Amino acid sequence: NLTNIEESQNTYKKCTFAFSMLNIAAIASGSNGNCYLIEGDEDAVLIDAGISFRQIVSRMEKIGADIRKVKAVCITHEHIDHIRGIDVLARKMNIPVYLTRKTLTHSKLNLDNAHFICPGDEFEIGQFKVKSYSKQHDAADPCNYTCCYHGKKISVMTDLGNKCDKSISQLKDSDAVFLETNYDEDMLVNGPYPAYLKERIASDHGHLSNYQAATFALEHAMPKLKHVFLSHLSANNNTPLLAISTFTSLIRERRDLNVDVRLTFRSKQSDLLRIN
Repeated sequence: NLTNIEESQNTYKKCTFAFSMLNIAAIASGSNGNCYLIEGDEDAVLIDAGISFRQIVSRMEKIGADIRKVKAVCITHEHIDHIRGIDVLARKMNIPVYLTRKTLTHSKLNLDNAHFICPGDEFEIGQFKVKSYSKQHDAADPCNYTCCYHGKKISVMTDLGNKCDKSISQLKDSDAVFLETNYDEDMLVNGPYPAYLKERIASDHGHLSNYQAATFALEHAMPKLKHVFLSHLSANNNTPLLAISTFTSLIRERRDLNVDVRLTFRSKQSDLLRIN
């Protein structure tokens, strides 16, 4: 009867939901290139493509991810470490590139398949629901992205100068986040960079320090946050040990948080993480 059919359909939907695959990884993270993978059962999205197409394919293969599943690339801003591989990737894979008009203009790329967005827009890529939002960074029209998939939310928060209201709002209901931990404050102050560059990095339109990222999560994360990838580490003003020790020592103050903290890398991909 109809009741039994409806119950069977509901059971099937619940089982499908329970066993949906969601994998994430940092394909590259740092000033020499950024690329973040969010992969579902049938579709995948890349946030930025700041390394070569060949490197993207090679690094994805090493963690068992298939470049053919990528249905789109979302670009955060026009700096070369976020767009280096996008022209070849978009052309060879014939996939759309989502970005703002100002980002395309300032990137000087010639893209045949650009899909223009405004920060704040929401759109669908395959089974993903993607939301863009503006951020504070020294670029023409920078934005970050969140991807929702069967009730799970992944946020990419890099090149973030300040923990603004929009980023706070997105962090609060994220299950996993690629969170910028660019520099150690003492290393930056005492390091070799010229004064103007130190000022730019530490400004509200520059980058988050280890301490700023940790307090961001400490103050605003919700218990549903289970995974944090420490991202965009500086080669000259940070170390993996400093980043992870600063973050974990502060986040421990929140006893209601049980967060798996991982590193990302400049010269290789991170492990592929299954989000349950």
